[in-house]
Amino acid sequence: MSRPPALQAIDHVHVHVRDRTAAEAWYAQALGLRRLPELAHWAADGGPLTLSDPAGVLHLALFERPVQPHPATLALRVDAAGFAAWRAHLAEVLGQQLKVVDHRESISVYFADPDGNPFEITTYEVA
Repeated sequence: MSRPPALQAIDHVHVHVRDRTAAEAWYAQALGLRRLPELAHWAADGGPLTLSDPAGVLHLALFERPVQPHPATLALRVDAAGFAAWRAHLAEVLGQQLKVVDHRESISVYFADPDGNPFEITTYEVA
């Protein structure tokens, strides 16, 4: 059996939300994601509204659908300094301090968007 070809990156993640307009505002405030103008036409007729971080590394495709009962968690990797900055930022946005979970090789914080889609910020740079 041959090996699968190499993957380049995660292109995008589908996220189901009840209200795309509200979700777009939340993702802008919480994660700094903005609408990709060049893909805005996809949002017509129930297609995805694609959001991206400024570097173009992360793309979320927001679909206005009933929220799934058991969504998958999207884990986002950062360095140690970024982890501290994200903890502070999310505490401000969410109005609560997030508990750090120690996985030995990494540490993470977990949170969800207003539709219950779970996210993780993780770093492998642990002291």
